[in-house]
Formats: sequence, C-alpha cells, structure tokens
Amino acid sequence: MNAFQPSRPPQQPPIQKQQAIPRPKRHLRQRSYKVMAVEVSAKVAVNFVISATAISALVQLVPNHWSQQSKLREVSTEVKQIEKRVSILQAEFSRNFDPRQTKSVMQQQTYKFEPGQRPIVLTNQYGQQIDISEPSQ
Repeated sequence: MNAFQPSRPPQQPPIQKQQAIPRPKRHLRQRSYKVMAVEVSAKVAVNFVISATAISALVQLVPNHWSQQSKLREVSTEVKQIEKRVSILQAEFSRNFDPRQTKSVMQQQTYKFEPGQRPIVLTNQYGQQIDISEPSQ
C-alpha cells in the first residue's frame, strides 16, 4: 500500500485546438516601424521648435545686453569723475574750516590784505597781468 506507484499523467479528453488565423509578421513589423518613424519625427520637430525659440530669444537678448553694458561703462566713468570731484571738495572743505588757515582763506576770497602786506602782481613784457601770487610780508 505504501509502495510507490508509477506516476501516470491523468487522462483528459483531447482538447481540440482552434487554429488561429496566422497574422502576417511583415505587416506587424511595418506597422511598428511606421509608429517609430512617426514618433522620431515628432521628437525632431519638437526639438526643432524649442531650438528655434531659444535662438530667437538669444537674438533679442544680445543687443539688450550690449546696450546695458555700454550704459554701465558710462555710469562707471561718471562715478570715477564724481569721486575725483568729491575728493577735491572734501580737501577744500577741510581747508576752509581749518582754524590755522582762516586768514589765508579770507585773503584769497576777499583780496584784502593786512596793513603790513603788499600784493605782488606779475606782468609779462607786453604789460599783461600774468598771475596774482601770495602777498609778501
């Protein structure tokens, strides 16, 4: 009873296979090639549109960039000029408010001299005035 029985496949009634209509493989391959060609063509077209848009944007941005660079150069040269002027004005301001130079500043601005001083006026050989120098003592 407990002996091994030879295994037999179970007996089933034979199933009739329906013959499927064979599809031509060529037709499927051609269809897949066509689908792939359409897909690749669509990708190329989309990439072309994106590239054209990027190029047109660059064409519009480059002149704007150049004009802004030239404006920046102009502003930087003006800033340098103003810095020079500011440094001159600061030096003059500090000189004007220096208590040790009050007399000399007053003499330059009013052309008045102390009673013991005389102004020196230089003239060239034609009689034209050249320069007014500091008064001598």
